[in-house]
Amino acid sequence: MVSDPKTAFIAAPPAPSGAARRRAVAFIILIGSVSLFADMTYEGARSVTGPFLGTLGASALVVGFVAGFGELMGYMLRVVSGRLADRTGRYWGGVFLGYAINLFSVPLLALAPGVGVAAALMIAERTGRAIRSPLRDAMLSHAASRTGQGWGFGLHEALDQTGATVGPLLVAFILWRHDGYRTGFALLLVPACVAMALVLAAARAYPNPRDLAPLSRPILETGFPWNFWMYCLAGGLIGAGYADFALVAYHFGEARIIAPAWIPVFYAIAMLAAGAAALGLGRLLDRFGIVVVLGASLVAALATPLVFLGGFAAALAGVVLWGVGMGAQDSVLKAALGSFVPPERRATGYGTYDMLRGVAWFLGSLLLGFLYDRSIAWVVAVSLGLQILAAPTLLLVMRRQACAPAGD
Repeated sequence: MVSDPKTAFIAAPPAPSGAARRRAVAFIILIGSVSLFADMTYEGARSVTGPFLGTLGASALVVGFVAGFGELMGYMLRVVSGRLADRTGRYWGGVFLGYAINLFSVPLLALAPGVGVAAALMIAERTGRAIRSPLRDAMLSHAASRTGQGWGFGLHEALDQTGATVGPLLVAFILWRHDGYRTGFALLLVPACVAMALVLAAARAYPNPRDLAPLSRPILETGFPWNFWMYCLAGGLIGAGYADFALVAYHFGEARIIAPAWIPVFYAIAMLAAGAAALGLGRLLDRFGIVVVLGASLVAALATPLVFLGGFAAALAGVVLWGVGMGAQDSVLKAALGSFVPPERRATGYGTYDMLRGVAWFLGSLLLGFLYDRSIAWVVAVSLGLQILAAPTLLLVMRRQACAPAGD
């Protein structure tokens, strides 16, 4: 994949012995294991936050606001944590703090007395995730420079989504036993503690993750290039049109499409699809470039009419496509972003992208929640329209990349 000339950098080849690549792969697996147990925790909770808020008396607008505002607050912090990491070269302090807030907000939901406290904890969970996400993505990008960005991010996402599959299934089993949402939140304390222990182990084994990348001589730039901002616009349009699963689950409960205990099972299926898609799409990205991002985003857009307009079978097919879209957003969209940003500004780049996408996600979630209380048909139309609008932007980025001289 040819980079924009303003973002090109010259990298030294990896060590011929392959030791550097093996160390990078081991790091990706270790960080992927952290994500496995972390996702088991917070994705297990997110699979039922919509209906849980419903039991506390929340409306669809409130559910959409909580989901979107949590993303907004979290994503706004990403550019701050990313810049701080790039300036200091230190990642692990922010990673540890972010995971602690992200993970331990979940079991505290078991004690939430009403909508206000539950919403605050859900927003805190998203905020913690935001603090550590650009730092983790930058570290992964350094390691994946030894393996191929698509493959490295795809492997991490596959491990990530394994936890995101197991967590909702655990919650579904708890609901099947009629133990209630609060029992499920409380039991998720166990994988949260395992994840934190693995973070400490990773920090001790890899104190300076930048060393995982080949040496590079950056071309100094004062800002990000045009392709970077167009790519952010495309990601923002996709995020704005993507219905949060909290709203999808709320619809399943309100329309009585599936039984409450099936909702986390459907979420687990979506996460399984996300993990499988991330591995496959990552390989394709390394071979064919951003066209893979375009194709995946258009296919995933079909999830909206299926989940909001269909019955049980359509909803099942819809959550599979919804999972494919999430897998693409969390793997190949981020992996491709690395071609626009030099290594020494990687955390800032990811933080800036996440911040802009988070603002778009919040506004989109708020709009879709508002529309849901009035017309489901409008939810489908607006969601599809926003995601399809990302296609010409990605095509423009692809055209500029194809025209950029290699190695310039």
